[in-house]
Order: sequence, then structure tokens, then C-alpha cells
Amino acid sequence: MIEKVDHIGIAVSNLDEALAVYRDTLGLTFCGTEVVAEQKVRVAKLKGGEDTIELLEPTGPDSPIAKFLAKRGPGIHHLCLAVDDIEQTLERFKAKGMRLIDESPRIGAGGCRIAFVHPQSTGGVLIELSEKNES
Repeated sequence: MIEKVDHIGIAVSNLDEALAVYRDTLGLTFCGTEVVAEQKVRVAKLKGGEDTIELLEPTGPDSPIAKFLAKRGPGIHHLCLAVDDIEQTLERFKAKGMRLIDESPRIGAGGCRIAFVHPQSTGGVLIELSEKNES
């Protein structure tokens, strides 16, 4: 079951420059940075009230975020939905004919279990599913 919108992911080419806008100018609360080596990305989390934005900077030219930036430039990369059971959600989506990028979960930022749904199945929006790690 989908619980809520967890965050919006924004692709940026320079995390420090983006933080100057989102933190220093817009006034969002900076929650820290993390490198997710498996996804070749450096992530900065910011909060505005209960809403979260993740700024995503590639850590190398072969990063999916680097490829996104080369093709589309900086901007909204994905919408993340928090789910209570990621495997069950993936099975339900697959049964409904949705195209999955990840057929099984992997570990993402903050130790969450994540999986992506292909934008061809969602009207052009890359959807990330995220299940919080309870440990």
C-alpha cells in the first residue's frame, strides 16, 4: 500500500551550487548528505515542513544521474512513494502490466529498500518506491 509521497528527487550537476539555492535562498532545512555508491550518486536531503527534497549529484560519468543530466539537463528526476511492503507493491504493479526497472528491491539512501518503475508505465514520470528500514 502506498503511504505517502516520500520525496521529490532533483538531478543537479553541482550539489554545492544547488544547496546555495535550496538551503540558503529558499530556506529549506538541510538534513545532510550521503553517498550511495551503488547508484553512483551523492544525495543531499532537505526538508520544507513535512516535505522532503533530495538533490542528486552524479559521482561519475557512468552514473544514471549523469546520463539524465546529459540528456535532459538539471531538474526533477523522480517522484518517490513510500510503501509499506515493497515486494507486494512490485508484484501488484507487475500483475497490472507496469514496466519495472527493478523487479526486486535494492538499498538506497538512508538504508531504505527501493525500486524504480519505468516512466513508460506512469505517463512519463520515473517513480521510486521506498520502504523504510525499521532496524
